[in-house]
Amino acid sequence: MCGIVGIIGKEPVAQRLFDGLKRLEYRGYDSAGIATVASGGFERRRAEGKLDNLARVLAGEPLHGNVGIAHTRWATHGAPTVGNAHPHIAGPVALVHNGIIENFKPLRDELIADGRTFTSETDSEVVAHLVAREIERGASPQEAVATVLPRLHGAFGIAFLFQNDPDLIIGARMGSPLTVGYGEGENYLGSDALALAPFTQRIAYLDEGDWAVLRRDSVKIFDRANNPVTREIVNSGASADRIDKGNYAHFMLKEIFEQPIVVAQTLQSYVRPFEGQVALPDFGFDLASINRVTIVACGTSYYAGLVAKYWFEQFARVPVDIDVASEFRYREPVLEKGGLSLFISQSGETADTLAALRHAKSEGQTIAVVVNVPTSSMAREADLMLPTHAGPEIGVASTKAFTCQLAVLAALATNLARDKGRLTADEEKEIVAHLQEAPQALNDALAHDDDIAAMAHLIVPARDVLYLGRGPDYPMALEGALKLKEISYIHAEGYAAGEMKHGPIALIDDNVPVIVLAPSGPLFEKTVSNMQEVRARGGKIVLISDAHGIAEAGEGCMATIEMPQVHPLIAPLVYAVPVQLLAYHVAVLKGTDVDQPRNLAKSVTVE
Repeated sequence: MCGIVGIIGKEPVAQRLFDGLKRLEYRGYDSAGIATVASGGFERRRAEGKLDNLARVLAGEPLHGNVGIAHTRWATHGAPTVGNAHPHIAGPVALVHNGIIENFKPLRDELIADGRTFTSETDSEVVAHLVAREIERGASPQEAVATVLPRLHGAFGIAFLFQNDPDLIIGARMGSPLTVGYGEGENYLGSDALALAPFTQRIAYLDEGDWAVLRRDSVKIFDRANNPVTREIVNSGASADRIDKGNYAHFMLKEIFEQPIVVAQTLQSYVRPFEGQVALPDFGFDLASINRVTIVACGTSYYAGLVAKYWFEQFARVPVDIDVASEFRYREPVLEKGGLSLFISQSGETADTLAALRHAKSEGQTIAVVVNVPTSSMAREADLMLPTHAGPEIGVASTKAFTCQLAVLAALATNLARDKGRLTADEEKEIVAHLQEAPQALNDALAHDDDIAAMAHLIVPARDVLYLGRGPDYPMALEGALKLKEISYIHAEGYAAGEMKHGPIALIDDNVPVIVLAPSGPLFEKTVSNMQEVRARGGKIVLISDAHGIAEAGEGCMATIEMPQVHPLIAPLVYAVPVQLLAYHVAVLKGTDVDQPRNLAKSVTVE
């Protein structure tokens, strides 16, 4: 979601702030802006839409000043207009803000009654006015921020700039990540290490409730009780090189084609091929004692969790509950003693998943996380951190992060089954062998890209598309529908194939393509029988299966997409490829913004 960059520099900072925003562009946003302090006052430039629009504004009206803050905004309160874009200015204070101030309305009413005038519809501007009012009453910037922060309810990452103190940036974090960067005669603030990588590798992650006072030659960090604290300075390891698309038309396509490599890299961390064993990182509890698993995630990560539910229950015979994170706390779940709560997130900062994690922790659950960012908030707060090794994923619609999550979850399910005594050594070796086959199978699936591109035009005219699957292929149907919705804006739904006759089959006519995921295997015949029910009612079928399945059931389909024949264990990883590629090619034909689809954000830091 929104991105923050702040620099106290030795030379003009506008271009570097803009470059930092470019590195945060993957998060998703709908407006952007930069403010600096120069000649005793603020200078500010803002623009609707993409950073190219802000670049044109800056080209016509350059910014001056050696200290500044910058922001990409994903709209919550107020439309994505220039007036609502950050930074916001109130008297001697400018700020940028990620998150939501839940009690902004009573605060705004209080400020209006006090004679203050607002120029935007945002909740963020309230914070600027609160701090400005304290300064105008005689408080120092540091005192003003310390007074205001406890009054804010919600989630926020904030960077403040001060007109009368051009050697100062103050940052604060509550529920939204914020990172301090340490330089030579310069210091920095950013939403994540990637934004700061061109400037420094020496960073410190602010803990929940922390706020930091940055000057050119010093950084002071305080906890939520305003006590001075020390946060470890670490090497970020983030690449300073700008991530580019290479020879691919879009980041999403590049990331789809990276899947064989990153899945192989991920599996290298979790399997010992010569011994035929799964090996998780060392941790301080006994997996064999786990009597129930609770999985919590959002979006694509939730569908990875649905696949994992099949694996945990099939291999380890451990019961699994699964929730979308935004609902988890509010249904007051019963969390049994001795349970493992497993949270899945690409960024490790997703606000509702992080809130659910903290709730489960307060209930005495053992916490495991599957994340792509090992320095994220979730990773730091977990008992067991299971990193994927997908590398930075720039396309908003998740692809390689998803298949890497599946790889990790398969390893975890296998490890749990072994520790519970549910797998023999030979059975574990067989599973490891199949996991080792996944990268090549992904390569084989990608070899059909041209075939998928050639039939994508059949889907473009549709207003509605249905996806069907059984067993672990049901979550893949949900994921395929989500991908098509996300980037092509075609309405799509995924269903368990056997549920079609219980209502959704009423939607079938000759204008509704139906994508059927049916790898040959134990559920093939049942899935095909459901497919025939759809065909009998005029449905236009696209069958995704292997050569055997297409030979058995492909006759009469509108199109078929052939996949390699694989063991059912790794079928979800392999069948991710065709649904990703189909969504991609349909979106390209429709001319949508594949990498940054409208209204979506990569890292969702509000509930």
